[in-house]
Amino acid sequence: MSPQEKANSSEYGASNIQVLEGLEAVRKRPAMYIGDVGVKGLHHLIWEVVDNSIDEALAGYCDHIIVEIFEDNSVRVTDNGRGIPTDLHVKENRSALEVVMTVLHAGGKFDKDTYKVSGGLHGVGVSCVNALSIPMRVEVHRKGKIFEQEYAKGIPQYSVREIGTTEKTGTIVHFKPDAEIFTTTVYNFETVASRLRELSFLNAGITLELFDHREKDDDGKAIHQKFHSQGGLKEFVEYLDSTREKLIPSPIHITNDKGDIPVEVAMSYNTSYSENVVSYVNNINTIEGGTHVAGFRRALTRTLKSYADKSGMLEKVKLEISGDDFREGLTSVISVKVAEPQFEGQTKTKLGNSDAMGAVDTAVAEALGYWLEEHPREAKQIVQKVILAAQARHAARKAREMVQRKNVLGSNSLPGKLADCSDSDPAVCELYLVEGDSAGGSAKQGRDRGFQAILPLRGKILNVEKAQEHRIYDNEEIKNMITAMGVSFGTPEDDKALNMDKLRYHKIIIMTDADIDGSHIRTLILTFFFRYMRDLIDKGYLYIALPPLYLVKRGKDERYAWSEEERIRLVKEMAPEGKEDSVGIQRYKGLGEMNPEQLWTTTMDPEMRSLKRVSVESAAEADHLFSMLMGDEVAPRRDFIERNAKYAKLDV
Repeated sequence: MSPQEKANSSEYGASNIQVLEGLEAVRKRPAMYIGDVGVKGLHHLIWEVVDNSIDEALAGYCDHIIVEIFEDNSVRVTDNGRGIPTDLHVKENRSALEVVMTVLHAGGKFDKDTYKVSGGLHGVGVSCVNALSIPMRVEVHRKGKIFEQEYAKGIPQYSVREIGTTEKTGTIVHFKPDAEIFTTTVYNFETVASRLRELSFLNAGITLELFDHREKDDDGKAIHQKFHSQGGLKEFVEYLDSTREKLIPSPIHITNDKGDIPVEVAMSYNTSYSENVVSYVNNINTIEGGTHVAGFRRALTRTLKSYADKSGMLEKVKLEISGDDFREGLTSVISVKVAEPQFEGQTKTKLGNSDAMGAVDTAVAEALGYWLEEHPREAKQIVQKVILAAQARHAARKAREMVQRKNVLGSNSLPGKLADCSDSDPAVCELYLVEGDSAGGSAKQGRDRGFQAILPLRGKILNVEKAQEHRIYDNEEIKNMITAMGVSFGTPEDDKALNMDKLRYHKIIIMTDADIDGSHIRTLILTFFFRYMRDLIDKGYLYIALPPLYLVKRGKDERYAWSEEERIRLVKEMAPEGKEDSVGIQRYKGLGEMNPEQLWTTTMDPEMRSLKRVSVESAAEADHLFSMLMGDEVAPRRDFIERNAKYAKLDV
């Protein structure tokens, strides 16, 4: 049928144009408003509600926020702010509370007399949470009275009504995510705790509490964590560096409220080889940095270099000192408050306001200059660290160049152990990083040679958390991974930047045994990617394969189980009542125990397999965890193991 005939055969008129009323648009396209409908979007509902309470705190009216997760995965957020207004909204001719809860882009954040600055990246607010919840109830304590209203899928079930009197003020929001919208409605305690901890550091003096009624402590009470910081970002840096050896005794804390953009920065140096700069704008984690980070780095390099030149310590150093050298072993948190933030970048988390650069530059240069003059001993240690970093950087550059000389895209340059795929389109190609030759052999036989490549890794790779960069490129397994992937290091702007122009696979899958050694190898590989190939994680190219733990069989009926709970369920399903002994169970401790066909069916077939995409929700928390688990300090690691021992699974 020709286009003209198609046009004549089907009417396309005004009746085909849909106008979604109220919150219908949110339910129709939820990912547009909260990012996705998976785990990330689910937790974003809590962030939106808590952000409202934090805005009250920023305005000086709230200092206590409580988040509770209940057995049904509903969430209640309570604050002691002013309470959402409940009086009549003249334009809408209904309660202001109902307007806030049911109309997109309605709220006090748009009135700069009410909130000078506010958080919330998407700006859709609590009305979006309401649209995606069933049910939701809001209770407001305000002007001596208690008001309430309930909703289902964003629709009010009755008008705002007065239900009592009170001496308190504040807002209570209780919601349950709609299972029709989300792929999961199970909240992760650690994810919520991490964000609340972060907010307590970013907003000194505020108390945030988290209760999880799904789990009980020894006294039968809900699991509870309380977060409160008087020191703000100084304590944040101390927390991030608690697993590392300090170079200076206490963080440098810089605050400047003089201009239109309040600036707070805390920074410290440690003996590690990595840089960890975490930045925020109005409590939003700007994971891609932006002008405020550029201003900080510019001031840091200029001020430290000026001091080092005046001290004469660089006279004997014949190497060129770069900005990277001043940031090795640096941990810093940057927080600015901007009235009208302009975001850019791939994830809209890169600050673009040009005036933020100058504000941070001025604040840091002035305060750091004074600190260096007042602390000559610590300043000398920092400059010595910078000189060592420059020497290591030059050695690392030579080591990278050696690796990259061999990384010319040709069949002869690829690692000998790599079983490559025949397709050359990176978008469809997969690289499996497999533990050991035995599992590698099964994977090579079981794979689809068209798009799946296999690289067996022998033993445990180098722990990059404890090694200088130039040592990393001497490790054979790391060199093989770099060469196989086709990546290189260094751009005109950044000597250490990852160059992915010739990346050969858009799925890089870590496939290790389901035992202690396999977990250790997987963690070592993840540490390497997090520290040196973070862009691959941020692009969504890194995955973890999930091989089954058990084969459950009775006669010819064979099924796989990926968890202990699934194994118990399958045994009950497959066994006649009272005859559970008739069901055989095989525990897979190693991938090599599966034949090629089993490995393909359970772990490599795109139609059947389960993969976990690796992502970084909180760079600060991830950095703390990697440095604690993989670093030199034993005490923090021991404390972590003791706290989490009850959750460990033992392979005996």
